[in-house]
Amino acid sequence: MAVDSPPPPDVDPEDEGGGPVKPFLDHLEDLRWTVIKVLAAVIVSMFVCLVAGRQLVQLLTWPLIQSQQLIASTNVTAVIRAGDMVIGRVPIGGHATNLAAPALPPSFQVVIVPDGTNFTLQLEPEPFSITPRTDPDVPMLKNYSPIGGIIVALKLALYGGMSLAAPFVMLFIGQFVLPAMRRHEKQFIYRAVAIGVGLFIVGVVFCYFIIMQITLLATVQFSNWLGFQADEWRAEDYIDFVLKMMLAVGLSFQLPVILLTLVKVGVLDYEKLTRYRSYFIVGNMVACALITPSGDPFTMLLLAIPVQGLYEISVFIAKVWWRREQREYEEAEGAANTT
Repeated sequence: MAVDSPPPPDVDPEDEGGGPVKPFLDHLEDLRWTVIKVLAAVIVSMFVCLVAGRQLVQLLTWPLIQSQQLIASTNVTAVIRAGDMVIGRVPIGGHATNLAAPALPPSFQVVIVPDGTNFTLQLEPEPFSITPRTDPDVPMLKNYSPIGGIIVALKLALYGGMSLAAPFVMLFIGQFVLPAMRRHEKQFIYRAVAIGVGLFIVGVVFCYFIIMQITLLATVQFSNWLGFQADEWRAEDYIDFVLKMMLAVGLSFQLPVILLTLVKVGVLDYEKLTRYRSYFIVGNMVACALITPSGDPFTMLLLAIPVQGLYEISVFIAKVWWRREQREYEEAEGAANTT
């Protein structure tokens, strides 16, 4: 009568893992289906983003509209138009603190009014609008090449499709890799992926609602300071700028996941992170200057400060882990001495 032998004493039964043993060709078959499912998820996601291209453009132009409202609150001018054409701008004085400024109309329309046998030109106030098409203070996005719209659509499909398909890609890869891992390794991977996805979303939201508005505001004002008008932008350049900026900020927020993973595997520890803090500050500044498309110092600091904060959080968590390991080691040593 065959009896199942117990596991070796140095192996924790709760930590056993690894799925059923398969031949090499079966693993290749699983890998093939994993690649097929990943490609299918990416292609379907890209098609969805391509169909929703107009809605994505409206979503990506919102920070531009908000940044120009900040300009309008500090530089009050009245715009004079004839039809859809802007024929002049007249300063109406003061800043947002001027109580009379908000009551003044932001733009006027030139209209022809019959006066007996003559015609006179009059200015009629227009209601304020925040849409890029009617608000003259918002730079209009235009294509200056025959394939400009196609390039914008492809970029939206590429970046948006990859972002939309990322959870499914991670799921399919996990279904292929996780069965071969031990239980504690699976638990760490689950936590790392969940925290990484959350930090990526936080980074993208932070970039969309804060960094992009301030960056666009700074670039417009800097162009005006140099004497250039910033009322028309290439749609391809703007979409590329926004997408790369959001992707860069989202990836930079993965720093705690990377550092704490290195701490777990033993490459780094609390003391090393503390000792390397000064080097990280310099490297953080250089990296933020390289990954921010605008390249201005203010945007660099706006990104570098949160990243430095994430580094300090990682150091704090590593210190908590180190103290817990020291306490467990001391308890184990005390138990060994008593026996």
